[in-house]
Amino acid sequence: MKLIISILLSIGGVMLATTVCKSANNPSDVNATEQLTHHKAKGGYINTSPTFNDDTAILPLLKRYITETRVDATPNNSIPVIAVTAEQLSQLPKNQDSVIRLGHSSIFLQVNGQRWLIDPVFSERASPFSFAGPKRFHQPPIALADLPEIDGVIISHDHYDHLDKASIKQLATSVSHFVVPLGVDKHLKDWGVISEHIHPLDWWQTFKLANVTITATPTQHFSGRGLFDKNETLWASYVIKSNSSSLYFSGDSGYFDGFKQIGERFGPFDLTMVETGAYDKDWATIHMTPAQSLQAHIDLQGKKMMPIHNGTFDLAFHSWYDPLNQIAQLASAANVEIVTPKMGELIAVNEIHETTHWWAAISN
Repeated sequence: MKLIISILLSIGGVMLATTVCKSANNPSDVNATEQLTHHKAKGGYINTSPTFNDDTAILPLLKRYITETRVDATPNNSIPVIAVTAEQLSQLPKNQDSVIRLGHSSIFLQVNGQRWLIDPVFSERASPFSFAGPKRFHQPPIALADLPEIDGVIISHDHYDHLDKASIKQLATSVSHFVVPLGVDKHLKDWGVISEHIHPLDWWQTFKLANVTITATPTQHFSGRGLFDKNETLWASYVIKSNSSSLYFSGDSGYFDGFKQIGERFGPFDLTMVETGAYDKDWATIHMTPAQSLQAHIDLQGKKMMPIHNGTFDLAFHSWYDPLNQIAQLASAANVEIVTPKMGELIAVNEIHETTHWWAAISN
């Protein structure tokens, strides 16, 4: 039972001028009513799409996990990982915005010379338990302790595959900026991050560090780390803009009209990092199918898309490689450029090289 609960919880983390804007990024674009529609009157948050549905029955879902036959849920062969050293990261050109996928939705990002981690999960399991729950297919390209100095951490929401207690506790004393959705700050404070280093944002609010601007934007998802704290904290995606690039990180989301809204306000994007994995008919409005992920990228006015939220943990009923196979086929048919780096492979945002379908060689 603990294993099943952990899987369900997983489905459903400097010497520069700092500014936090507690108003919308562009007040003329966001009115006060829109700013608060996702807030519940008695606390907590909701999804506002009229088509949103989160009434999946738990008992039938548990029965599926116990009885349903899984096909290639985990890889039989090793996931290719390119090892990265602190020296390599320290020597990245300061004028080159760079992205390195660390696994699942964890990203190393260098923008305007600043080093950021997005949803850093370095633990062996995405679970409240050290002995049960989704286990990594591969190790990170670099150990958390081996990273060079990190300027900031961005967290999309508080689920275990995005907010990792052990990783945050290790980063708590060395990182000066933690950008999180409203309410997630309470977790970080409990784990040793001092309040002055935490920047909680509502949707459309912005945090600025020198010439890097990070704006929290809507997603359609949910939150909670236990059985009784559902939606007490907010979930978010992020727009990250530097002097030379414009990036989008989706966090977790079902498909909704918010992607078009974000694209209209902040697009086009040089690179979108969009959730592509852990989809299922039983939770269709909180995670996207690959076809919906591709449409989200198009809505966002993205130039190139990096599919994330795959390749590291078993969180759904589909095969581990199905998200990557589907998005590659769909993108080719739609003439959309996707970027599928190996874990640890460097991507220079403004000179993105062609990547390979690395999963094809090791698919079961």
